[in-house]
Amino acid sequence: MTVIVPPGPQDSGLRDHGVRRPLELQQAAKALGDPTRHRIFRYVAEAVAPVGVAELTDFMSLNHNAVRQHLSVLRAAGLVVEGLEDRQRPGRPRLMYQLHPEAAGTWGIPGPYQYLAGLLAEALSNGRSPRVAGRAAGRREFTRPGPGEDPLDVIEAEMTREGFRPSRATQGDRIDFVLGRCPFEHVAVGNQDTVCQLHLGLAEGMADRMGGLEVLRLVDQNPRQAGCRLLLRRSHDPAGAHC
Repeated sequence: MTVIVPPGPQDSGLRDHGVRRPLELQQAAKALGDPTRHRIFRYVAEAVAPVGVAELTDFMSLNHNAVRQHLSVLRAAGLVVEGLEDRQRPGRPRLMYQLHPEAAGTWGIPGPYQYLAGLLAEALSNGRSPRVAGRAAGRREFTRPGPGEDPLDVIEAEMTREGFRPSRATQGDRIDFVLGRCPFEHVAVGNQDTVCQLHLGLAEGMADRMGGLEVLRLVDQNPRQAGCRLLLRRSHDPAGAHC
């Protein structure tokens, strides 16, 4: 298991709810202009799990210092994120790297729209509403938290992975996630209710599957400005009602 450090302002390389500014586009383009660095980026982006430096040195036939320098440039450009291995055996945890969630769909890398399209196609073929299709996918695709793992952390990590930039506020048993970015902005501008209902269903399905949480509502906003709010509360049925 690898814990990925959520991208912060100092290393995200992205601002204004996911829109790259010209200077940041130039920084990313410059980072990928080096053929060696571009190969490293593609390897990390296409890997099915976070990648360590040793794996990259073997792949690239470079020394560790050279690979680390290339990774540092890619990280500063908002193309990869750095994580720390959750090591269960003796030894120092390794630094691991994976594609920045907001770099998906850019620079020739598949983006989140394929997943969205698949869920919408499933809804149409089965005669379901987007919310019902999303809820079924949420129940199907996510597992219950491990011992001692908070389901809220699981949901937040998933939203971060999808590029929503969530921030959490808690008051008693109520939880408010503010989503700082809409990764489906271009589709949501003309189909906001469909996209939002799909994601509301996904959140409901995840909460059902994991147990201990109830989704209250999704307060949608202009997708170009982001700021949607997902409101939840801790339930008194930790086993979940639909497991």
